Amino acid sequence: MKKLLITGCLALLVMLSGCGVNKDYVSEQISASEARTGAQLANVKSQADANATEVAKLQALSKQLGEKADLAINKAKGFENYQVIWSGEINFGYDAASIDDVAASILNEAGEKLEQHPGALLEVVGHTDASGTAKYNLLLGEKRANAAKRYLADRFGISLYRMFTLSYGEEKPVSLPDERQAASKNRRVVLNVWGSL
Repeated sequence: MKKLLITGCLALLVMLSGCGVNKDYVSEQISASEARTGAQLANVKSQADANATEVAKLQALSKQLGEKADLAINKAKGFENYQVIWSGEINFGYDAASIDDVAASILNEAGEKLEQHPGALLEVVGHTDASGTAKYNLLLGEKRANAAKRYLADRFGISLYRMFTLSYGEEKPVSLPDERQAASKNRRVVLNVWGSL
C-alpha cells in the first residue's frame, strides 16, 4: 500500500510539473495573441482615423462645391431669356483647321455682334466629314472650334469665358454622302451668338 501511495504521489508530482510547463506555454500563447490583437486594433484605429480625416475633407469639398454651384446659379440668372441673335457657319478644307479669308469675314461679323452685345455668349461647334476615325474627327472638330475661338480672342479681345466650344466630329452631318460636295459641306464650324434682345 505504501508502494502504491508513493507511486501515486510521484505520478501526481509528474502531472503537476507537466501542467506547469503547459501553464507557461498557454500564458505565452495568450500573451502573443493579445499582442497581435492589440496591434490589429491599433491598425484598425489608425485606418478609422485616416477615414475620418478623409470624410472631413470630402465634406469640406462638398460644401465648397455647393457654394460654387449656388454662385454659378445666381450668376446664370437672367440667361433664361437669351436667344440666338446671330448665326453663322465657316467651312474648312480637307483635314484642315486654319482660318481662311472667307472664314475670317464671317468671324468678323460674329466679333462685331459680340462687341455690340457685351453680355452675349458665343457657341462654337466643330464638325467634320466622315473621313478618318471617329476619335480623330472629334479632335479635328475641336481644333476647328478652337481656331475660331482663338481668332475672336486675338482679333476682338473677346473674353474666353464668353465663348463655349464643342465638337461633334462626324456625328451630325448636314449633307448625306450621296449629295453633291457633301464632305466639304460637313467640314464646318457653326457659330451662334446668344443674347437678350
